[in-house]
Amino acid sequence: MKSTLWIIIVVLVVAWLLGFTLLPDVGNIIHAILVIAVVLLIYNLVSGRKI
Repeated sequence: MKSTLWIIIVVLVVAWLLGFTLLPDVGNIIHAILVIAVVLLIYNLVSGRKI
């Protein structure tokens, strides 16, 4: 499960970076993706699971 969270986080951050550079007009969706990735990262760190 922990590797799955990291895969999701990496995919969301990469999608955010690509969207931010290639499609700057879609700002709200891109920032929502970044927020989801950060929330998943914080959840993973707070839950106490070893990464």
